[in-house]
Amino acid sequence: MRKSITRIPVTLFEIEDGGYHLFVEVEVNGKPATLLIDTGASKTVFDRSRVMSLLGLDTENPDFELSPHLSAGLGTNTMESHLVVIDSLKIGDLTIENFESVVLEIDHVNQSYELLGHKGIDGVLGSDLLKRYEAVIYYKKKILKLYY
Repeated sequence: MRKSITRIPVTLFEIEDGGYHLFVEVEVNGKPATLLIDTGASKTVFDRSRVMSLLGLDTENPDFELSPHLSAGLGTNTMESHLVVIDSLKIGDLTIENFESVVLEIDHVNQSYELLGHKGIDGVLGSDLLKRYEAVIYYKKKILKLYY
């Protein structure tokens, strides 16, 4: 059986001389979101405050399950993380239903982006999805290909 391919435009954002971050636009439950593509991130994660808004959750009492694992990375040592199930994550033509994701506080990352003149990110597209969908990044064409 032949696999389907989706081609998603990628935005290159220069963060320093010769250094770039790659962003992709996705939909979370039908709402637009911006994810940083991070091949070194083991999991796809979402910013706590931004995902609450995307999912329409009560900010006082969000329904997040505490993860049994501490998370490391994103400029931190280890931090408590939570899990959330996203009804629909759409990346290009690929729709992933009931996607379990990690939720972290990444305000510090967005503060850094704002200092660089970027609107910030809603989360990080990690290697869990990049590997599962055999991702290929074409820098020259500014395209992310996923096979599903």
